[in-house]
Amino acid sequence: MNDGVAGRIAAVRERIARACERAGRVPDEVTLVGVSKTHAPEAVAAAHAAGLRDFGENRVQEAAPKIEALRARGISPAWHLVGHLQTNKVTVALACFDILHGVDSVRLAEAISRRTTRPVKLLLEVNVAGESSKFGLAPEETPAAAGAVARLPNIDLLGLMTVAPQAAEPEDVRGVFRRLRALRDALGLRELSMGMTDDFEVAVEEGSTLVRVGRAIFGERATPARMAG
Repeated sequence: MNDGVAGRIAAVRERIARACERAGRVPDEVTLVGVSKTHAPEAVAAAHAAGLRDFGENRVQEAAPKIEALRARGISPAWHLVGHLQTNKVTVALACFDILHGVDSVRLAEAISRRTTRPVKLLLEVNVAGESSKFGLAPEETPAAAGAVARLPNIDLLGLMTVAPQAAEPEDVRGVFRRLRALRDALGLRELSMGMTDDFEVAVEEGSTLVRVGRAIFGERATPARMAG
């Protein structure tokens, strides 16, 4: 798997560049976050060697030993927590991650603010489609929440994040991305974390600045047994 990771990263970057061209953007506006959940440290090391500098993990408890193992090898990319963060995992998350994408309540942001000793970069997760199975603020709640979070000590509110619904065609979720961009623009924020393997090109066309791509870089998710080592 590792032999082809450089080619897959290059292919994803090319797709991002083409989406930027269609939207009148430049590729430098988009950060590619390689989502390495369930994959072993060796997979991250291979992607890092191929030039990828931003990596995402969904679960704090899985990520912590992986990040520690890579740091011991001198590999310290920017780490993004792209999954849901529980309040009782905040302290560990702060020691591991550079950016927190999935902050879904003022209460959680307050806990982060209380427990950090440094400025923390975060994004507010918005459940644009209103899916009961997903975390996130309702769009109508987001302006008040963003105002409250931005006032907290040691919090750097970068922007907004969403997970689009599963759809038969990427075009089917364009409206979700467009709505989040409009909300971001109304709040005067910088970043938009939206788009994954199945829909990142549409997300880029609609203004995403952070795309979270796993399978297109690392292949299918590894089983726990394959993660050993």
